[in-house]
Amino acid sequence: MEGNSGERATSTESVQNFNEGWEFVRDVDSVAVFSSQPQGLAWEQVSLPHTARLEPIEKTEQQWQGTAFYRKSFGVPAADKGKHIALKVEAAMQVADVYLNGKHIFRHLGGYLPFYVNISDQAKYGEQNEVLVKLNNEDNPKIAPGKPLADLDFNYYSGIYRNVFLITKDKLHISDAVAANRVAGGGVLLRYENVSKQAATLQVQTEVKNDHAKQREAQVRVSLADSSGNKVGEALSEAVTVQPGEYGTFKQNINISNPKLWSPDEPYLYTLVVELLQDGQVIDKQSIRTGVKTFRFAKDGFYLNGQKLFLRGTNRHQEYPYIGYALSDNANYRDAWKIKEAGFNFVRLSHYPQSPAFMRACDELGLLVMDAIPGWQFFGDEEFQDNVIQDVRDMVRRDRNYTSVVLWEASLNESGMTAEFMQRAHKAVHEELPFNNVYTCGWLDEVYDVFIPARQHGKAPDYWNKYSKDKPLFIAEYGDWEYYAQNAGFNQKEFANLKEEERTSRQLRGFGQKRLLQQALNYQEAHNSNLQGPAVGDANWLMFDYKRGYADDIEASGIMDIVRLPKFAYYFYRSQAGPDLDAQATFHKPMVFIADYWNDPAATTVKVYSNAQEVELQLNGKVIARQRPGKDANSTHLNHPPFTFNVPQYSPGSLIAIAYVDNKKVAQAERRTPEKQAKLELWADYSGKKLQAGVNDVVFVYANVTDASGTLVPDATTPVTFTVEGDAEIVGAKTVKAEAGIAAILVKAGKQAGTIRIQAKAKGLEAGIYTLEAVGVNK
Repeated sequence: MEGNSGERATSTESVQNFNEGWEFVRDVDSVAVFSSQPQGLAWEQVSLPHTARLEPIEKTEQQWQGTAFYRKSFGVPAADKGKHIALKVEAAMQVADVYLNGKHIFRHLGGYLPFYVNISDQAKYGEQNEVLVKLNNEDNPKIAPGKPLADLDFNYYSGIYRNVFLITKDKLHISDAVAANRVAGGGVLLRYENVSKQAATLQVQTEVKNDHAKQREAQVRVSLADSSGNKVGEALSEAVTVQPGEYGTFKQNINISNPKLWSPDEPYLYTLVVELLQDGQVIDKQSIRTGVKTFRFAKDGFYLNGQKLFLRGTNRHQEYPYIGYALSDNANYRDAWKIKEAGFNFVRLSHYPQSPAFMRACDELGLLVMDAIPGWQFFGDEEFQDNVIQDVRDMVRRDRNYTSVVLWEASLNESGMTAEFMQRAHKAVHEELPFNNVYTCGWLDEVYDVFIPARQHGKAPDYWNKYSKDKPLFIAEYGDWEYYAQNAGFNQKEFANLKEEERTSRQLRGFGQKRLLQQALNYQEAHNSNLQGPAVGDANWLMFDYKRGYADDIEASGIMDIVRLPKFAYYFYRSQAGPDLDAQATFHKPMVFIADYWNDPAATTVKVYSNAQEVELQLNGKVIARQRPGKDANSTHLNHPPFTFNVPQYSPGSLIAIAYVDNKKVAQAERRTPEKQAKLELWADYSGKKLQAGVNDVVFVYANVTDASGTLVPDATTPVTFTVEGDAEIVGAKTVKAEAGIAAILVKAGKQAGTIRIQAKAKGLEAGIYTLEAVGVNK
């Protein structure tokens, strides 16, 4: 189970995954649901995570809003009477009313943070119980983001869309940080002090709750192990007496010699085990993966472990096509993998707290994080503001132990907040984390520790005039709006022959080579400009295309599209990292990419993205040129400017780019002129995680429309029909038109591990077959 503070918890008692065996119904009369003899209700068997309605990629109608019900029967053994029994829900959208055995016992407001329901006194022991969760995701001005969906720049999807756990513990137990609702308390709170390459001190605060009727005496033992399982330090507390209904606080230190410091390049994690002991016996336990680091923000830069690091980042919305927010833990991990693989070391969670699985992935893969409360262009009344402050506290309590988090966006994005509210939000973070080097951030240059404007909030072309000189500056969004609104201010030469829709960064993958190159150039230009100013980092808008409440079209400024396929801009960013020449490297390896389909006789200027020192371009075996990166006004501060080749005369065939570092070939790419489409070739995206059975895991499977020799036909829009054999299903559309030569489906694994066979057919083309292997839950 995932604990409230980023800890992956286990127990000597039981933490049971509670995702299976639910029933679901929506758009029904509440009276019928609660009737002792409900008539005509067609409850659907479902497992979690779950969305209340599958939403098509193409927006034919507004995303569903309404009331949905989830119910589940479960037994509580008679032997558990007298124990602490609770349900933990990682997130459900967005007003949740919880009923146990027909009685309302709990209400939670907000769709992005967890809630914890103690059912110890209401459960029937030795009998079956029924939990029912009533959810409503309709517009609600009292709950952030607050803005009506029809006016919102993203969707707040439905359902119990993250994990649920059934927890059984002794009534003397390590508390839940969100449930405890204690300032700088509850659960386990970690803090590192005196960090260097030679030593570090891990401070561990554990708060224990006593729900017994009498006082209890307890101890806490903490131990730290390296990635190989070798113990590097431990501590045992004195015995503390905890009064009934009260909390006991234990503070301990572990001294670490020669720690391995966590960084994006080396995201090394230790494992901390926190054990609660009574009479020498372990009665509760939590295990937390944690990295040792020190960091600070200054006006002249961000410093990690004493070294200055530019934060090269992106923004991420958490949605998938069809299933909305209901991503599996593995799917969340795959998104983090893609962000890392794209060359970024930082991600802003726009505009809400995201899954604990995504947070864990950022820790494991080495992505620094700006955590954010829900909010966008809306500032409500006093009740709304109080609820937002609770969001701030719950976000910090849930995520405070993640190594990756370095900024807390306790600000309602692009909203007209009052000075009083901003002070409350800023203060709430610092109350929850009363330490040095804790940083809030906000889009207004007010009370927050770090100023995070979007680029469009400045004035073109000199974006720096308006920015604060008194605090660190991070550009939280760039590359989209200033080009969409045609006010970028750079008067690019390339704009001269472009239509208005060709100039914008909002380009679907199928819009063609010219427009994809322009999107990449926009990002390059803005990023290069950011590097010339005082910013300690920047985050482009954005990583993945997404859907919005207020518009019918997909917001297409992502460097990958909504089905996670890359555009040319993805390769520009990927070229800005590395090259890591280690043969065992996973990320930021030497790369080269030809941003040209080589099917247009008029397009003889070829753009190549690479992180190498030199690139040689060959056409049909003949060397066109071998050269270093280009030098122009949009490349002055880049790590690796693009390469531009002028081919004397177009000739169809093979275009090969060879990348060199120190005169050694390190990478190669090829483009072939496509011929007539002839067949389908299938593949799947795993991004570091195999498809897993039994956990509602989903992966994208793609069908390339190719010619007879296997070359992608980039202008193909052929409808492709997919079928699946084995314990799996296609989620959403089964017949999909190819976009830029590729058709994509979403495949969900069933309950059993084994082989899944995907077949794709299209009129006049040779069919394609692909075999997926779904691994077991513990693989």
